[in-house]
Order: sequence, then C-alpha cells, then structure tokens
Amino acid sequence: MSAPPVLQTRPHPTHHRRRSAPLLVAAVALAIVGASLPAQGATTTTKKTTKATKATATVKLKSGKLRLGLFPNVTHAPALVGVEKGLYTAALGPAVKLETYSFNAGPAAVEALFSGAIDAAYVGPSPAVNAFVRSKGKAIRIIAGSTAGGAFLVVKPGIKSIADLKGKKLATPQLGGTQDIALRYFLKSKGLSSTVEGGGDVSIIPQENAQTLETFRAGGIDGAWVPEPWATRLVAEAGAKVLVDERNLWPKQSFTTTILIVRTEFLKDRPDIVGALLQGHVAAVDFTINNPAKAQDAANSQIKKLTGKKLAASVISNSWVNLTFTNDPEISTIKVGAQHATEVGLLDKTDLTGIEDLTLLNKVLAKAGKPTVSD
Repeated sequence: MSAPPVLQTRPHPTHHRRRSAPLLVAAVALAIVGASLPAQGATTTTKKTTKATKATATVKLKSGKLRLGLFPNVTHAPALVGVEKGLYTAALGPAVKLETYSFNAGPAAVEALFSGAIDAAYVGPSPAVNAFVRSKGKAIRIIAGSTAGGAFLVVKPGIKSIADLKGKKLATPQLGGTQDIALRYFLKSKGLSSTVEGGGDVSIIPQENAQTLETFRAGGIDGAWVPEPWATRLVAEAGAKVLVDERNLWPKQSFTTTILIVRTEFLKDRPDIVGALLQGHVAAVDFTINNPAKAQDAANSQIKKLTGKKLAASVISNSWVNLTFTNDPEISTIKVGAQHATEVGLLDKTDLTGIEDLTLLNKVLAKAGKPTVSD
C-alpha cells in the first residue's frame, strides 16, 4: 500500500510577507459566544530561568500578575514555546506572576478579556476584530503578530476542480470565524453561493475540527476549510487531498493566522508588564524560527499538558512547514480581510482605525536590533 499523501509545502523566505485573513462579524459572534468553550483553567508558570532565557530578563518590574490566554494548537506555536521554555517568566521576572489559560475558541477568549478574567491572549484575526467592533474600539489592541499561513481546503479525492464543489457539503471550524469567512469569500469569487443557514450552491457546516475529522471519515461531508494541524491530519488520516492552499489566494502568498492582543485598560495601567510580555514573545518567535526541532518538541509538550495527549510527531512536522512565525501582525492586511467579511454579508462596513498599538513591540524590536514593524 502506498504511503498516505502529504500536503505540498514550500519554504518561507526570511523576510516576512504581507498577509491577511477574513474576519468575524459582531452579530454572528454574539450568537456563538454563549456556545463557546470556557477557559480550561489556569496554570502558574514556574519554569526555572535557563541560559537561553536569562537575556530576556533585563528590567525589574513592579509586582503584579499577567493572565495570558492561548490555544493548544500548532498555529499558536510561539505562545506554546514561550510557556514551555520559560521565556515569558524570564522576561517578566520574579515580581510578576504568570498565569496561562487554555481556550478552545476565539470568542471564549474574547469574552474572558471583556470580563477582565485575562489580560492578553493569542487569537485569530476574527476574534480580535469582533472584540474591537463590539466594544466600539475600546476593549482591545493588537500588539504583535505570531503566525501566518496554514489553512487549506481539503476534499475527497473525487473532487477534481472548484466547479465540482457545487452541491457538496464543506465544514469550517466556526460560523463567522476566520476559515469560515475565507471559504465563503472564496466561493463567492468563483460564482458559488452559500448561506449562513447551510444553503446555496455549497452547504457550509460549522463544526469543531475534531468532529470534522470524524465526519469526513464517515462520509458526512465532502471537505473542509481548516487550519493546521487539521488539514495535515485529514490528508494523512482520512485520505483527503488539498484542493486549495489559502496562501495562493493572497498577492504575497501569506495571511495572518494568529496575533497577540491585550486589554486596552491593562495596556494603559501596566505598560511595563505588556512590554515584558512582548520581550518574551519576541524571544519565543525567535526560538520557534531558529530551533524548529526543539520548538516542535516544546509546543507538543505544552499541547499534552493542556489536552492530555500529544500530537504525532509527523503531524507536527508536516504542519510546521506550512506556517510562518513572525512578530509583524500586518495590520493593513487584516483590514483587507475585514472587507472580505463585509462582502460575504457577515460584517457591516466598519472603521478599524486604532485597532493596533505597536509602540511597545517596536521598542522591544529596536532594543534587540531587529527591524521594526509598521501599521
């Protein structure tokens, strides 16, 4: 028997490319926040500072606490690496207690930010825009990029072309989420309709990624637009094939997948802690880029701690090469993504001016001798 197919991949250049991702409409998000999974609990990071992390602890901070949200996903690799390798605790120093909270969906992380239960979180562009729009520009700020790329439309082998999608059922992780809007926008650009009720030329069924894997195996759906590692798993474990690599839909073949956001109030009250968080973040991105094998092990160790189970090493490695890790959130492309959401009827035209504050990030980058990022 031949080996299972694997995703086609390409090396990413050192220079970080422009990218974007579609965004979440506030009205849809309000409906799904209540159904979102809550934080799975806090863990206090106590990892000892190592030689690799001592350099990040350069400023003594006043006592305090940082509550950080993240997902146990490969697309959150820098966050997972930063926690596992002690990079955040090294940057924060002994006076600041770090608590990490695991989430399974962006709206749940946004709700935790709104309630003041956490101070910062790694999320996708859609939850970030949702939070900004819902709060009329007051609740959150994007302070750094993290991950780009890593989303695919995978389908049954019998589907040979885009035209073959007519009459088929496709899954996305969440109604109004980043991949959901990406699929709807793509279909519209190809002359195929879809509705939020699951009608139209192509029926879109929002469901959790783990459920999508089982539904595809059972023949209940014909494909899915999903992020890593689920695209890799559908190909390797369920016999799917890649029909669309989302990178190819963007002018510079890249799009935002994960960014770091912070409560605006916390940013104003404790810029020292946010600056230290960004110091740890930049160190985590560097480690993830420069030590891929060790970073994969670190990310997988955190995934096991958060979920109770590691991913297969092959899943991690095959997913990894489809991702670009970067400090740059590429704000201009996030705003283009908002236009995509508007075009599919899931977001009223809105002004995203002020959604970002990259001041502290650029200070950290400049101090480290790295290129700064622009709006």
